[in-house]
Amino acid sequence: MQPVFQFFSSLKLTVVLLSLSILLVFFGTLDQVHYGIWLTQKLYFQSFFVVWSYPEQWMWYDQLFWLHIPMPGGYLLGGLLFFNLIAAHVVRFKLSWKKSGIVLIHSGLMLLLVSELLTNILAEESQMPVDEGGRANYSTAFRDNELVFIDRSHPEHDRVHSIPTSLLRPGRTIEVPDAPLTVRTLSYYPNAEVGRSTAGTSARTPATEGLATRMGIVVSPIPESFAEDYINTATAYVEVSGPEGPLGVWLVSNVLDERFPPQMVSFEDQSWEVALRFTRVYHPFEIELIKFSHDRYPGTDIPHNFSSEIMVRHQDSTKNQRALIYMNHPLRYEGYTFYQASFANQDTTSIFQVVRNPGWLLPYISVLLMGLGMTVQFGMHFIKFLKKRG
Repeated sequence: MQPVFQFFSSLKLTVVLLSLSILLVFFGTLDQVHYGIWLTQKLYFQSFFVVWSYPEQWMWYDQLFWLHIPMPGGYLLGGLLFFNLIAAHVVRFKLSWKKSGIVLIHSGLMLLLVSELLTNILAEESQMPVDEGGRANYSTAFRDNELVFIDRSHPEHDRVHSIPTSLLRPGRTIEVPDAPLTVRTLSYYPNAEVGRSTAGTSARTPATEGLATRMGIVVSPIPESFAEDYINTATAYVEVSGPEGPLGVWLVSNVLDERFPPQMVSFEDQSWEVALRFTRVYHPFEIELIKFSHDRYPGTDIPHNFSSEIMVRHQDSTKNQRALIYMNHPLRYEGYTFYQASFANQDTTSIFQVVRNPGWLLPYISVLLMGLGMTVQFGMHFIKFLKKRG
């Protein structure tokens, strides 16, 4: 057991891990140009291993296409650094007042590593557009999609049965929650071009029901894009069945939204709207946009400031709150943080970035611990220096 602790507490291991971290950031930055921030973060920093390949867009690709460099990912490096710090304290450090500053610094660093892991696992980001004078009780994650069956029979509310698109694997059959239906995926495309067939082109489609048959909609799969401002068109052909057999095949896509007539599935005396849409996060409160303000620099169209005066209306009326959200001044409410992100529709719609991060406070605590540790450690050395001079 002692050799294991000696290995994990080694200063050489620390240097190697920090060097590999620098390489990971370097190669991740290179790939960010081609993959965008979101995918690069997942490939390099939210993984245990990653392989960097010589980019096809670079010069001399014909000669260097074989170049692949494997390296540990962010999860592995972060975990090893965490255990390296713990093992160093167990093997080399003895708890004393003289070492209190170092203990605080290392504790803050370990807490920072833990907070980053919790953020990667638990944090959720979505957007909430709200029209001036309107209300919204859900936000939308534009990088995730869900297949939904919506029961609108209740006069006061809709009942939504949601299936994540990660489960829509071709050939797989899934039971629709709380409904006498099953859905089988015939094909799923993370990105596709969806449009009406033109004169002289074939409109062949496996769909037997819904918009595809009525409007002659055709689908052309295209590569998935990870550009920062690009939204992929997730599309699928799904066969819906009841207890007595298939009810038909529908084409669903996140571009076939509220602008199109709803696609309905009927069985006996029940009906459901079937749709593939961006994943929604519902909240137990509504955001009402009272007024949106967009200030510009005089004589220009350059934004100076934009802000939203809102009213939060909770199911529990005692939690209602009025707030002003503007740049660098978010609203924190019920575990969510609302940032002023953008605007649309000629300044009549405000778009909020909604973030839920249960570990948001940990980085602040870790920085305070490290700052306090450096103050204590250097303060003791400074006092010792002054005593020697005296």
